[in-house]
Amino acid sequence: MGSEGHADGTVGKALDVLDMVAGHARPVRFSDLLENSPYPKATLYRFLQTLTHQGMLSYDADRGTYTLGVRLVRLAHAAWAQSSLAPIARPFISDLAALTGETVHLAQMDQGQVLYVDKRNAAKPVEMFSQAGKVGPAYCTGVGKAMLAFMSDEAVEAAISRQSFHRFTDHTLDTPDKLRAELGAIRSRGYAFDREEHEPGIICCAAPILTRNGRVLGALSVTSTTARTTLAALEAESTRIRECAALIAAEAESWRFPEQE
Repeated sequence: MGSEGHADGTVGKALDVLDMVAGHARPVRFSDLLENSPYPKATLYRFLQTLTHQGMLSYDADRGTYTLGVRLVRLAHAAWAQSSLAPIARPFISDLAALTGETVHLAQMDQGQVLYVDKRNAAKPVEMFSQAGKVGPAYCTGVGKAMLAFMSDEAVEAAISRQSFHRFTDHTLDTPDKLRAELGAIRSRGYAFDREEHEPGIICCAAPILTRNGRVLGALSVTSTTARTTLAALEAESTRIRECAALIAAEAESWRFPEQE
């Protein structure tokens, strides 16, 4: 990402700066942002001033720090309500979590990465990476692979090009070819696994949420730990998971995501 010629112009640069502030996950000083900024000092300062004036950022003059602004909170809430599967899926994933006694994740694809949009904790919660609002890798998560497997060939290749293929564990699929082979197996059986590929000890069974015409809306998973259960036991829930996915898809199509003729 260079300081000149951003593909999306000024708007793209401003969004880059928002991402920089959000990425610190805490109030951040100008000097901290500048240290890793692709933009010159004056350019970065100008964007910060504009974003602050527009309410997208908040500036604490006493501490000299920037945080995400309240206007972003309003926009995020509107996006969650209008574009997320979460409001539609909430009763269904709550029922699934109650029936299985395990953690249920709901996710959608965002620029080749997994965006977790909702989560229901197990009866005995387990600490893990995934939380609503977090972004995770698609190539080594059950929900990510479930979505990738049913996307168009063009969309899959575009998503694969965005994967890091970092080896998180000994089980991580760390090459495009390994992932492509796995996606073929997922298409055949209709559901995906996470075999401790992202986090040691964390396993899941996941299913895509598909419209009647096969368009991918998202995915959901039942997730647990190797200390508590087995992959075979989670696979035994695959029918229930797929039925839940179908209920969410039907509700989504009738309400918010109708197929275009």
